Amino acid sequence: MSGIALPVGLISEGKRRRRWPVLVVFAIAWLSLMLGIALLADVIAPYAYTALDLRNRLAPPGATMLHPLGTDELGRDVLSRLIFSIRMSLLIAFGATIIGALIGTSLGVLAAHFRGLVEQVVLALVDFSASLPFLILALAVLAFFGNSLTLFICLLGLHAWERYARIARGLVISAGAQGYAAAVRQLGASPWRVYGRHVLPNIASTLIVSMTLAFPEIILLESGLSFLGLGVQPPETSLGSMVGYGREYLTRAPWILLSPAAVIVLTTFSVSVLGDWLRDRLDPTLS
Repeated sequence: MSGIALPVGLISEGKRRRRWPVLVVFAIAWLSLMLGIALLADVIAPYAYTALDLRNRLAPPGATMLHPLGTDELGRDVLSRLIFSIRMSLLIAFGATIIGALIGTSLGVLAAHFRGLVEQVVLALVDFSASLPFLILALAVLAFFGNSLTLFICLLGLHAWERYARIARGLVISAGAQGYAAAVRQLGASPWRVYGRHVLPNIASTLIVSMTLAFPEIILLESGLSFLGLGVQPPETSLGSMVGYGREYLTRAPWILLSPAAVIVLTTFSVSVLGDWLRDRLDPTLS
């Protein structure tokens, strides 16, 4: 018996639904490129990011084949510094995003599990953290304790942790109201098993989307602090520090600033587009 033939209109409609938006394809391609550059920075960089070429100081892009993106005020290759800056900025952004998600999710789950006094304390911490101007707090902490890379990543990890706490608390309470968590608990499962095997996997999609939306904020915050001189310190380099150093040569050598600025804009844009797309795909209420 032959199969049932579908109308051509339905087939074309199905193909259109399966086709990814152009911006999403661009975002995935760009982020894949950035991750590849970060992982292979030591291999693909033509020079060390601290190597000097004093004979070609402030050389514009294309002036010499040795430096396709030009050089800075010390003759350092802009392309090499850009490659290592991408790795540093992505390392900071990934580390800070994961730290914030772990802290916020853990406190949100604790608040939803214990309720009562524990919940009130967590909610008070959430409100207190949300009311603080984070940029001023970061400037004060870095100016007082110094700015090591570990401290810098941990400090950025405290940015927007209250967002994860609120989301995790609400989702865990909702999961308990749906009944499946209580059913597993009545079967004798421990709280670790209930949350680790049943609750967290069901709320993970929403938390992942929240991480993708917070990721560009971390990149911009790192860039802003590095621009002010309180982020990544020499001889290390990041996208924000490159922009900060390049602002003094904006009129004479704009290529020092434009390359990292373009990478910051495209990376934050790509992560935001991908986060919005994931939210639409993973959130069942938007189907």
